[in-house]
Amino acid sequence: MTNNAYGIDLGTFNLKIYNRSTNDVTNVKNTIAVINKDQIYAYGDDAYSMYEKAPDTIEVSFPIVNGVIADFDHMQSMLLEVLTQNMKAHLKGADITLAVPNDITEVEKKAFKDMFEKTKLKLHSITLCEKPLADALGMGLDITQPTGVMVVDMGADTTEISVISLGGLVLSELLPVGGNRLDDAIVTHLKRKFNLLIGRKTARELKEKIGSSSLGRTDSLEIVGRDVVSGLPVPMTITADIIYEGMKDELTNICTSIKRILENVPPELAKDIVYSGIYVTGGSSQIEGLDAFFTNVTNIKTNIAENGEETVAYGLGKVLSDEKYRRFGYTMKSRIFS
Repeated sequence: MTNNAYGIDLGTFNLKIYNRSTNDVTNVKNTIAVINKDQIYAYGDDAYSMYEKAPDTIEVSFPIVNGVIADFDHMQSMLLEVLTQNMKAHLKGADITLAVPNDITEVEKKAFKDMFEKTKLKLHSITLCEKPLADALGMGLDITQPTGVMVVDMGADTTEISVISLGGLVLSELLPVGGNRLDDAIVTHLKRKFNLLIGRKTARELKEKIGSSSLGRTDSLEIVGRDVVSGLPVPMTITADIIYEGMKDELTNICTSIKRILENVPPELAKDIVYSGIYVTGGSSQIEGLDAFFTNVTNIKTNIAENGEETVAYGLGKVLSDEKYRRFGYTMKSRIFS
């Protein structure tokens, strides 16, 4: 078993790559800045710093949309650049495992694999792993047991709700609700309540710094937006309670979907979930008090992953490193676990 192996999680907002030789994760913004329509000007954190600030000659975009590859060529170029330049990876003879959402088509899953297959790299192997399985492994759960586990992965564009038992997916649903929807809800709320127009980048900063899933947090943040009436930029202090009011409906929608899936879970697995609780991960899971909010709506204990943004990448590390979990990596041809 070689150390020349990499587990890759192509998130909408962040690109996470597990390096088996160092047992750590490289985490960069999954953003590209393009000039002349096809020339990459910047990528990663440098490109994200240009988001909502770039002139018309520079197009800043996210190559992953709703869990699937929307810009294949630029995603491929950025991925190889991060591997070879940022991480100094030697890809010849390497093992690559990519995480893919379960609830997408086989064609969309194949596009993930094609990013490496359609290169001249002489890799040892390219496999895929269902994202919910990698999530659970990254949280330290032994999913090979006959025990029901519910995993909720709150990403930027989507939330994937899955029930796992005996190493397989019993139920899974990909919702078009994630961190970006929460950001948009904050933008809309501030516009309606204060006639203040802000960008999604500022909304994300408010969510991450003072966002809360309940009333009562005392933090506040001063931002600058544009007054809708006068058209002029104005400073305003935003409180945590205001951000909660903007997000609560979208958070409730996610809880409603969790409850709907629980209604379809076989009784014996439902009993396991009630006993162990719901496991919530993903970059959007770090909102303060989210565990209490989910518990209040579902009446089931909620466990929040400590480093939710990188659980998939570390789970892929276990697929690459531990023979017990290696079977969760599969090829598109056979679709049979090796």
